[in-house]
Amino acid sequence: MSPCLLVGSIRSNFNRSFAASFNNVNVSLLELSDTNSKLLKELSDKAPGTFHHSLNVANLAEAAANEIGANTMLVRVGALYHDIGKMKNPTYFTENQMTGTNAHDELSPKESAKIIINHVIDGIELAKKNNLPDRVIDFIRTHHGTSMVYYFYNKQVESNLDFKNSDFSYNGPKPFNKETAILMMCDSVEAASKSLTQPTALSISSLIDKIIAKQMTDNQFINSNITFREIETIKKVIKKKLMNIYHLRVEYPE
Repeated sequence: MSPCLLVGSIRSNFNRSFAASFNNVNVSLLELSDTNSKLLKELSDKAPGTFHHSLNVANLAEAAANEIGANTMLVRVGALYHDIGKMKNPTYFTENQMTGTNAHDELSPKESAKIIINHVIDGIELAKKNNLPDRVIDFIRTHHGTSMVYYFYNKQVESNLDFKNSDFSYNGPKPFNKETAILMMCDSVEAASKSLTQPTALSISSLIDKIIAKQMTDNQFINSNITFREIETIKKVIKKKLMNIYHLRVEYPE
């Protein structure tokens, strides 16, 4: 075989191999995006509030990723599975507290923070046990970065008891690509929006600006190769989607 034909044959085989590998990856993500999958059905049964939150976050993240040209299928799947660790102690998370009782009332702020923080560790263990791909597990690892559980941190400060800041901080790592950065933004904003008793276009917009500004100040996106312009675009998408969810319209001054 001539050198030219040999090179052509190698190139053709490589292209077929690459295409098959690429398609297998996409098929895997497509299968994982099915909400009837074993793990997501388990999440829906054990932590229905978390499951609903994850669906909302997936929709927000997918729209944001599409707007900036990021991997929409990857970020959607990552969003669907990012909180599976909450299945271990579902009633300690507000979205699953349907009876009006709060399990944290019986715990110290430090104990509460440990349970909240551990949902990341529990999620990673559960994901590995169920053979989720590493790039999906990355979303579980990074969706809180190195942020703090501020609610229980503030309660601890009020108690005047000694403590370490690390007791109230997630272990990280910080998001390290655009997709994981998108998830962090969408996850935090969607959860916080539930605290708005009477959401308006203005209050939602202000909430999103405040949360993402705090994440930027804390350098949570420093490793994710995402630009300021892309973050602004993501904010606009999230605002529009959340306003649609709450059936709001932009309020203009008279």
